[in-house]
Amino acid sequence: MSENLQQAAEARTASVVELAQELIRRPSRAGIDDYGPVLGVLEDWLGARSLPHRRLYDDAGEPVGLLVEIPGGRPGLWWALDACVDTAPYGDEAAWSFAPAGGDVVDGWLLGRGAADSKLAAAMFCHIAADLAPRAETLHGGLAVLLDVDEHTGGFGGARAYLADEAAARPAGVMIGYPGLDEVVVGGRGLWRATIAVHAPSGHSGSSRTVVGAISRAAHLVRLLDAAELPGVNGASAFPLPPKLSVTSFHGGQGFSVTPDRCELNVDVRTVPAFDAHDAETLVREAVAKLDAELPAPRPTQVVPVVTWPPFRLTEDEQPAAALLGAAAGAGLTVRAKTAGPSNIGNLLAGEGIAATAGFGVPYEGLHGIDERAHLAALPTVYAVYQRAVLDLLRAG
Repeated sequence: MSENLQQAAEARTASVVELAQELIRRPSRAGIDDYGPVLGVLEDWLGARSLPHRRLYDDAGEPVGLLVEIPGGRPGLWWALDACVDTAPYGDEAAWSFAPAGGDVVDGWLLGRGAADSKLAAAMFCHIAADLAPRAETLHGGLAVLLDVDEHTGGFGGARAYLADEAAARPAGVMIGYPGLDEVVVGGRGLWRATIAVHAPSGHSGSSRTVVGAISRAAHLVRLLDAAELPGVNGASAFPLPPKLSVTSFHGGQGFSVTPDRCELNVDVRTVPAFDAHDAETLVREAVAKLDAELPAPRPTQVVPVVTWPPFRLTEDEQPAAALLGAAAGAGLTVRAKTAGPSNIGNLLAGEGIAATAGFGVPYEGLHGIDERAHLAALPTVYAVYQRAVLDLLRAG
């Protein structure tokens, strides 16, 4: 890492923290708060620096993000930085030891919901765009900064609107600013999700006639799914995690005296290249067919797929992983490449053929929980790493 970049990053730290504080002080809990105030802070900051930006909207006309675009002066690929500025809810505010929307700095920690995930990263990425703008004519391709306000809903509306926007340059790769100093996430399991409706005759629970109700049939299906054999990790495979099946929701019945005629399940299958969405659906439908054969009912069990995301994994020499890992090593950091069990926005991007990393930032505590906070001591180094990675990508053309 060049001394000039490190010094410039250190000089930027106070301004990055100040912007992050203003973002934290505008509550933006997904599905709860109005996103206008937090987007307004960003628009004011970007406008004061003449950085080109515009809001992104979903099909219903609701704002789902903000897009900053810095075109280079030479031909080349576009790359994107992405950070969400919506947040998880507060939970029990009485359990917090500080105000969730306080945004104070105490003993080197930035405090408040969104400090870690991911308003500090959003502030940092805005500053990197401002740093690059004066030298844009010397760069290849271009840099986009996506500031998503539909991430914690799971809808990823900002990313979807960005990719659907015909006026936006399509990125070759995206670096997502989740926190954590020790890892760069270069892959993740995919998913296949479905709702299952299990039927049965209804009846009175006190009747002398025996009725196998929908709850009993659904419980049998859960046992079949839990007993299903999924492949393990193949030693010859480059993907380090096995698939996983979970029943995540079970609803049926009301009161005491009626045996219900319907019970609904949610099934979440985490997929890998050796066990993909087709395999997941086949396994679930085979379990459903076995249920209907062993415990017949007037109506067949219904499986309704909800969403599918592919697994993804970059090698350490693929971009943008190579640029980010290389810049971290150049800063003297030991950072490992990780394939994550949970899915992330990288899976959505992988489905569009766009390479992504997810996660490299400052140390943190309380993410999605009580007393969320981000440690600021490493901020200059993290800033310099991202700036170095972006410059390497934009100079490569």
